[in-house]
Amino acid sequence: MCIRDRGSTYSRNGWVVWLTFLIGLLLSVSPLPQFMEILRPLWLALLLAFWALALPHKVGMVTAWCLGLAEDVLYGTLLGQNALILTLITFLVLSLQQRLRMFPMWQQSLVILVIFGLAQLVQLWLSALTGNRQPTLALVLPALVSALLWPWVSFGLRGLRRRFKIN
Repeated sequence: MCIRDRGSTYSRNGWVVWLTFLIGLLLSVSPLPQFMEILRPLWLALLLAFWALALPHKVGMVTAWCLGLAEDVLYGTLLGQNALILTLITFLVLSLQQRLRMFPMWQQSLVILVIFGLAQLVQLWLSALTGNRQPTLALVLPALVSALLWPWVSFGLRGLRRRFKIN
């Protein structure tokens, strides 16, 4: 019988990743004061971007699609709308993964701003097509807030990954 040691290639503590996604889903629907609602960070997108960078072999576009569908159900939006946006974000992060890992944190934040800004513009376009929301460029503000939060989210999740030895 073959016994694997603790340093084996088996995935360990993958539940922590899913717990962060659950927390991200809860943060994305938690109530905020009306004046702060427009500045709500894209929590699930931030978490997906980090885990796609850290674990590209585990967290990919299928994960993004499933989490997007869960977000669609929670928001009550058109089924597949947020799934498409999160899949687009994950695709762009995975496409730029090798470069993003080499960038300093401020450049990563700028790239995250561009990626999330593009995703928010697609969201604006989809909302205008479905007639759910008046088209306004204020929808890009969450991308800016998320990019400003990226260093803290990244450092926090990196520490969590180190602590739980997530591979």
